[in-house]
Amino acid sequence: MYQLLFQSPLGPLTLSGTEEAVTALSFGALPGAGDGACPLLEEAARELDAYFQGRRRTFAVPLAPAGTPFQQRVWAELREIPFGATASYGEIAARIGNPRACRAVGMANHRNPIAILIPCHRVVGRSGSLVGYAGGLDIKRALLELEGAAQRRPDLPRVSTISRIPDGNGLMPGTAVFPAALTPGSKSVKMNGIKT
Repeated sequence: MYQLLFQSPLGPLTLSGTEEAVTALSFGALPGAGDGACPLLEEAARELDAYFQGRRRTFAVPLAPAGTPFQQRVWAELREIPFGATASYGEIAARIGNPRACRAVGMANHRNPIAILIPCHRVVGRSGSLVGYAGGLDIKRALLELEGAAQRRPDLPRVSTISRIPDGNGLMPGTAVFPAALTPGSKSVKMNGIKT
């Protein structure tokens, strides 16, 4: 098992995995993170860096989250929620063919081991309210704002923790700037000594 510490605009993230797939993305620096990485985790970090810079909407690295068959179905459906969109727990339950399983979907969402890459941050309450997130609601809000979900879904609460970049800056329209409180210091990101 390899681990890589990635300094994101949201703070440190720990990527874990094998040479074949990412198995976890955790908020914070886990003990031993950064001691050894592999090319696949370095590629995942580059994809995350591009995502945070507004240059990537999907992730291509292979994922291998450990979970029950039900959790796997939920996580696969989460990956179908497009960048900039949200879905409710009830909508996910209906999509996997079990419309009464809203709470079970919520528990599977809570147990998602690969945050951001499996976009559980795109799941909201039935009324559009922000509910639970492993990284905290401020991070969930920041991710949804980065993706422009607040503009596409008027019932989603407005996010005031980040500023908008005016169009015409060479970035994807709707790209967000994270405030100094969330920014690790420099525009470039270091991952295990590799500067992107």
